[in-house]
Amino acid sequence: MQNYSLIQKLLHDIVLSQKIINKSLFELEKIIFFKKKDIKNKSHIFITGLPRSGTTSLLNFIYSSDEFASLKYSNMPFILSPNFSKLFIKKNALKKERLHLDGITHDLNSPEAFDEVFFNNDKQFVKNELVNYLILILLSENKDRYLSKNNLNYKRIDLISSILPNSIFLIPIREPLQHSYSLLKQHMHFNKLQKKNDFIRRYMNYLSHNEFGLNHKAWNDPVNFHDLNNINYWIEQWSLFYEKILKNYQPYKNCFFIIYEELSNTNHIQKLLKKINLDKEEKLNLNYFKNSNKKVDIDFDINTYQNALNIYKKFTNSISLL
Repeated sequence: MQNYSLIQKLLHDIVLSQKIINKSLFELEKIIFFKKKDIKNKSHIFITGLPRSGTTSLLNFIYSSDEFASLKYSNMPFILSPNFSKLFIKKNALKKERLHLDGITHDLNSPEAFDEVFFNNDKQFVKNELVNYLILILLSENKDRYLSKNNLNYKRIDLISSILPNSIFLIPIREPLQHSYSLLKQHMHFNKLQKKNDFIRRYMNYLSHNEFGLNHKAWNDPVNFHDLNNINYWIEQWSLFYEKILKNYQPYKNCFFIIYEELSNTNHIQKLLKKINLDKEEKLNLNYFKNSNKKVDIDFDINTYQNALNIYKKFTNSISLL
């Protein structure tokens, strides 16, 4: 997005800022491309939770099995019309590092978190059209299972499960100090990027990527810490978020908690593959994940961190993760 031409920026602004345009293209897409397909009882996968917890790595790893359809960069900005978007000739640029500067690369064929454009409509529309929308995505890649990474889907696990009863939700959890420090760094990084280039801010807003940057939205109302440039704000947000996740979704048989620090353990990955019904181990690099945790040299409130650490230990000690 950083190197988009003026025409590309204008097209994104027009299409993504107006729901009526997206919905109109969606209706046109159904007329031209829709075919009946029995997908309701397939085990589609939804990766969700806080960013910076390994969600993108999980997405890329599972997608590399070639068993799933997902929205890709090539679908932008026509997110609600994945088949229509294929009609546009796009140069398949070489892989480049994403704006996060975290070593993760992408090109036009890389999957990404775009389906919030669909979910960011009224609940009745989502109820009526989710199956149709997923069918269109699956038809565009000739697949039977859908794979999504959407950090906001934790809010609608019940809704998605009521429509797609065999869906699987993967919720990664990362050590709280490491995770909070990563969130803080990204927030400060995107503040700078968005001040220099307002299109980056608009682009992220269109996709509801308000996790960090100038338009950051807290996951929960802050209690003791309100300064976004203070790591204690992010540690407190971590605690508030995962405390609710643990309380609300621990009993759910279709929700699997994935410890970020365990992703570099191949035995853990093999268990994960069984849980998500993916018998394609020969296609996958089981050593794909790298633990990027580093020493955090920053002052933080010890009581706030200890509270977060206690929650983290509940996930690691008290739950059969996989």
